[in-house]
Amino acid sequence: MASLGVMTTPKVPAADATLRLLTYLASRRSPVPAARIAQELDLPRSRTYDLLATLVEHGYVLHLDHERLYGLGPSAHELSGAYVRQEPLARIGRRVIESMVDAVGESGHLAVLHGRDVLYVVEERARNRPSLVTDVGVRIPAHLTASGRAILADLPAAQLRALYRSAADFSSRTDAPGPCTPKELRDLLATVRENGLASESGQVSDEMGSVAAVVRDHASWPAAAVALTFVEARVGPQERERFANAVRRGAEEITRRLGGRVP
Repeated sequence: MASLGVMTTPKVPAADATLRLLTYLASRRSPVPAARIAQELDLPRSRTYDLLATLVEHGYVLHLDHERLYGLGPSAHELSGAYVRQEPLARIGRRVIESMVDAVGESGHLAVLHGRDVLYVVEERARNRPSLVTDVGVRIPAHLTASGRAILADLPAAQLRALYRSAADFSSRTDAPGPCTPKELRDLLATVRENGLASESGQVSDEMGSVAAVVRDHASWPAAAVALTFVEARVGPQERERFANAVRRGAEEITRRLGGRVP
């Protein structure tokens, strides 16, 4: 057995380097250049570029050509989604969502980002409220949902550009207008960051609205979002403010339980 504190030579060096590289990228708040990766991980540059090229080919790393930067790719997010589906985040968040719904009387959910979609991992419907499309396991385009907007607003700019490159990356579900271009989305997300709260009005389901706040993990990364959904015609300004405060408190509580810092 190796003594504590002594580094041993890995039995599979390529696998060790690959996992260290992915772990490093996952710890960064934004994409980084290959030279920094090589320096931080003490890897030869040629080997670093070979590893990155292979990971890009399989979708685990995203290469931002113009910036010459590398970040986690969609296949890495698939692994993250699989981890979430195995319950850890749902276990942490379910009680918080249940308590919020009981206190407010409207349906609530916890969602994570999955590529350009949000994936719902907790769904709690309030009594005597209509059923929603946001069931557990359902995916909806993130730019249309309050949950997705709360998370997207907290992403680094380079990551957001990689996700939304052109108007072709946008879609709609209803006749309610939503962002249709990267610029429109950036403008909307600037307001979300300023308010610390995201909302949507009829973009997911006709006559329904939502408010959401971001959940951050121990690395201050946007891990999820807490949201409430309601029939808009039944809700006035005072109720909206009460819902906003409820999702903020819920998001802060889950952030604490994940080991994150609450501003």
